[in-house]
Amino acid sequence: MPPLVVRELNASDRPALIRILAATEAFSAEELGVALELIDYGLADDKRGYLFAVATREDRVLGYACWGDTPLAEAVYDLYWIAVDPAAHNQGVGRALLEHAEADVIARNGRMLLIETASKPSYDATRAFYLRTGYAEIARLPDYYRDGDDKVIYQKRFGRGPVQKKS
Repeated sequence: MPPLVVRELNASDRPALIRILAATEAFSAEELGVALELIDYGLADDKRGYLFAVATREDRVLGYACWGDTPLAEAVYDLYWIAVDPAAHNQGVGRALLEHAEADVIARNGRMLLIETASKPSYDATRAFYLRTGYAEIARLPDYYRDGDDKVIYQKRFGRGPVQKKS
C-alpha cells in the first residue's frame, strides 16, 4: 500500500472533504454546516485559531482533523473535528491524523487535548476509537444535545499534569 501523507489543508481539498463528511453518514445537516464553516476559516487568511491536517494517499484525500487552543485555558487544546472517508476506515488514517494533532499540541507545549462528542449511536465507532487511542472519558453530560444524546468529553494529558497515583 502506498504511504499515507499528512499535510496542511489547501483549497483544492474542500470538495473532497465535503464528500467525506457526507459519506460518513454520522453528521446532521447542521453539523456538516459547522464543519464546512471551520474548513473555510482554515482556508482563509484569518484562520481564527483553527489548525488543520489532511491525510492523503497518492494525492487522494482520505480525511482531515481540525483542532485549536482553548480560549482562557493554559496550554489546553480541543479536537474539533476528525473525519475519515469510510472507504479508508481501518487503514490507520484516523490514527495518523490524531497523532499529528497530538504532536502539534505537544510542539506548542500543550498539556492536554480534549475531545467533545455525542453519545448518539452514529458516533459509537468514534467513541471506541478515542478509547483505543488512549483517551479517557472524563465527563458525560446527560441529554446535552437532545434527550437521549449526551455530551461525552475525552481527555489525553501530555506529561505536564499531576502525577497519577498507582493503586
